[in-house]
Amino acid sequence: MKHSNISIFIPHVGCPHQCSFCDQRTISGAQHLPDGDEVREICEKALAEVKSPEDTEIAFFGGSFTAIPRDYMQELLDAAKDFVGAGKFKGIRCSTRPDCIDFEVLGILARSGVTAIELGAQSMSDRVLELNERGHSAEDVVKAAAMIKQWGFELGLQMMIGLYGSTRDDELLTMQRIAEIHPDTVRIYPTVILRGTRLAELLASGEYVPMSFGEVVDIAASGLVMFEGSGIRVIKCGLHASEFVERDMVGGFYHPAFRELCEGMIYRYNMSFQIEQSAGASEYTFAVAPSCISKAVGQKKSNIEYFAQRGIDIQVIGDESVPKYQCELRR
Repeated sequence: MKHSNISIFIPHVGCPHQCSFCDQRTISGAQHLPDGDEVREICEKALAEVKSPEDTEIAFFGGSFTAIPRDYMQELLDAAKDFVGAGKFKGIRCSTRPDCIDFEVLGILARSGVTAIELGAQSMSDRVLELNERGHSAEDVVKAAAMIKQWGFELGLQMMIGLYGSTRDDELLTMQRIAEIHPDTVRIYPTVILRGTRLAELLASGEYVPMSFGEVVDIAASGLVMFEGSGIRVIKCGLHASEFVERDMVGGFYHPAFRELCEGMIYRYNMSFQIEQSAGASEYTFAVAPSCISKAVGQKKSNIEYFAQRGIDIQVIGDESVPKYQCELRR
């Protein structure tokens, strides 16, 4: 099922902390605070253009939604709520911090038509959270997630790969703990280092030495397999394409087709394993789900070229019986 949003970005306002990686205006591309009238205009225009509004949510992203002033939050919610219901959008989604969730705010969100809440967990390592000045603990994520589930909201968790001080073990721990919470959805964001942030200072001083791009792709690919194999939808893998990000990034792991790179790596590993278990032929045909043929071939045929450089000719065919991210050796 494809995830669809009408995204309304709320720049950095109300957050109690300035995280090491944060420059929300650059990340979202938003430069001003929308008011209720603007929300209505956006929703009205989208309602006339979206093909399946009943499968689409109005989404408040870009800041810590439940940390903004209450009257402003309620103004935005009241404007959006008018566009939820029969013949309109299916609900409202918002993102916030784990330490900005309590029963009072959940009650407000429930009465205002909110159907899904995403928490910026980022890491489930307290050491990594502290190093990156998040201002909350991993236990705060667990508690907030439990409250959100108790109220019946759809729960989403967001993680960041490659933060300052994070190791591969920290990333795997984060994935495991998120899988244990079992949210409905996950977003996997590779860390992008933006000009003017604390991470940019640490990078310039040499104190922050990021992982290699290949390692981040490998970790994210592992996350895709783990989450989707556990019945958790990964609705985003990689930061959305933005001229602002491309202009202001000074390092990190941005690629406009990041998810495609990760999915290609999953298929490469699966094909490599089966080739290693075979009799050592030079030609192989693999069957994959028809919708995944381009993923198995790899971005710009990178997997085909990878094996060709090793003297192996790969053919990929479609078969509806093969599950996503799996491949079957046919000959």
